[in-house]
Amino acid sequence: MKTVGLLGGMSWESTEHYYRLINEGVRNALGGLHSASIAMVSVDFADIETLQHTGDWSETARILTDKACQVEAAGADFLLICTNTMHKVADEIANAIGIPLIHIADATAQAINASGITNIGLLGTRFTMEQDFYRSKLEQSGLSVVVPSAADRQRVHDIIYKELCVGQVSDRSRATYLDVIDGLQRQGAQGIIAGCTEIGLLINQSHLSLPLFDTTAIHAQSAVDAALAD
Repeated sequence: MKTVGLLGGMSWESTEHYYRLINEGVRNALGGLHSASIAMVSVDFADIETLQHTGDWSETARILTDKACQVEAAGADFLLICTNTMHKVADEIANAIGIPLIHIADATAQAINASGITNIGLLGTRFTMEQDFYRSKLEQSGLSVVVPSAADRQRVHDIIYKELCVGQVSDRSRATYLDVIDGLQRQGAQGIIAGCTEIGLLINQSHLSLPLFDTTAIHAQSAVDAALAD
């Protein structure tokens, strides 16, 4: 079994979900008392969040690159960045390490393409929904991407940072997300990307009539597949 490298803590709420899903995936594949071999470094998200909202992406890249090198030094065979938003600096991180990086948007695009869907709605932080670093990966794979209105993007963003990242899950916020998803469906979305690793804490497939692509679950499964590959 290869060792999974996790760069986590953004937020730890979703990193905990990664850890459980990867271990469950290995146990389901191998049975018995098997669990995943994992090397993880987890950051202080307060520092990263401040840099995100002040636009200091170069400093986030410096911090995360240093932490990724620690993951590699701990024996990881490949790396997952356990967040969608910080894939904005994925290229800088990938260039600084000597192990493969499994990009969350690549794994998600592969899952969507396998489903036959071509027009996908994207939810996430404002950075993920508005900037090119994530959407371009989806579009390069042949997908058409729709995002909410500016006001709805702000609502989705605020719920992530003010609630989900601190472990707060409410029916009111779930209703807000479902209302935003209805709007994306009216724009032609055939499915929805939960494009923030915390969104799966709030909504799941049982809440939607459209197919939901949970990036945390997809990314975690890609780690399991890579760890168990010949």
